[in-house]
Amino acid sequence: MLNRRNALQSLSVAPALFLTQAASSAPRRKVLRVAGIGTQYFKNSHCDVIFTKIMQGWDHLGFEGPKLQLVSMYVEQKTDNDISVAKSKAHGVPISNTIDDALTLGTQNLQCDAVLSIAEHGNYEVDAIAKQRKYPRRRFFDEIADVFERTGKTVPVFNDKHLSWNWQDAKAMYDRARQLKIPMQAGSSLPFTWRYPNTTIPIGSKIKTITGVAFGGLESYGFHALETIQCLMERRKGGETGVKNVQALPYDRIWEAEKAGLWSRKAVQTALKAAGKSAEDLDSKLRQEDSSVYVIDYLDGSRAVCCMFNGVTDQMSVAVEFEDDRPIIGQWFRMEMVYPFRHFEQLVRGLDHFFHTGKEHTPLERTLLTTGILTRAIRSHFNGGMKYTTPELAIKYKPGSWHFANQFEENFPEPVQY
Repeated sequence: MLNRRNALQSLSVAPALFLTQAASSAPRRKVLRVAGIGTQYFKNSHCDVIFTKIMQGWDHLGFEGPKLQLVSMYVEQKTDNDISVAKSKAHGVPISNTIDDALTLGTQNLQCDAVLSIAEHGNYEVDAIAKQRKYPRRRFFDEIADVFERTGKTVPVFNDKHLSWNWQDAKAMYDRARQLKIPMQAGSSLPFTWRYPNTTIPIGSKIKTITGVAFGGLESYGFHALETIQCLMERRKGGETGVKNVQALPYDRIWEAEKAGLWSRKAVQTALKAAGKSAEDLDSKLRQEDSSVYVIDYLDGSRAVCCMFNGVTDQMSVAVEFEDDRPIIGQWFRMEMVYPFRHFEQLVRGLDHFFHTGKEHTPLERTLLTTGILTRAIRSHFNGGMKYTTPELAIKYKPGSWHFANQFEENFPEPVQY
């Protein structure tokens, strides 16, 4: 078993080169005050793997962490396994009864330098058609923005995962953030995690198709899969131009879609191989009840294919095909699937930089686009594979600038026993 000091050393994975660059371009300031807004806070929840890293360090063992201080928490639903109350007492972080109070601490002024909004778990209504849980991401954001308007001050906001379960709310959140000039990021931890092989797709690459192979819930993990695809797709020649149409093929249409050329078994094999998985017996291993293929056609003629292949893999990986003679590239987005889930450490490192600089390095437009793709894909899946034309997703933006975990060093940390 690793001792605590050795555990700390194994967990310190920030690339020295990046730290040198960050120090020269954006010197660290004072410790910033963060208000934490969440739906539920229990061990392994998103609140845990993010809030706890602020209170107890990257390793959750009390060592070094971000230069952030959690000064308040609003947790909407207390569960039988809730840990927010215990964390509050242990670290002197008050629990507020409202989002307004969490941001103002009962005063007339904003009392935080940044806001974390995490609406990922909880007992909320489920959409009857698309089976999506209606997490209150827009309501949380609107209450945060209301405080900004009332106090006359804005601070950076991070919204965990996709913007909303529906497009209208997602677009309203984006529009209000831009109208109020709120620095805002959102999205998945996957673009921040380790990638193997350690290969960077150059900006301006002539990308033809990216095929992602993933597992898990069609919405909850489908979003992560789409962000792994999009953080690469946006680096193609001309940058992001938007999506023309979206279609999701449920299990009973997957094989005819392969014959029609909508997805490539070779690309799937390449992606699986990168993650140490095999496409052998794909037809027999694929689960019928929760597998689907999302086909995304972009306005510039490129394509993304997101294969939610439950029963075949338990990893996230991609295959990138180019228009020129470059060989197909497979890449594994490696997560740490045990506590404390240190791919979230990489996310929080990015948030630490974002909160200190107030400058978005992960485009909010990326997550607006992936949110829109996902809402259409889920509807398509439950409507038998209906194709949706998406003029509203003609979203143009420049690629993100934040590094992935091992972009400068090949260093996946050893697991720590707790």
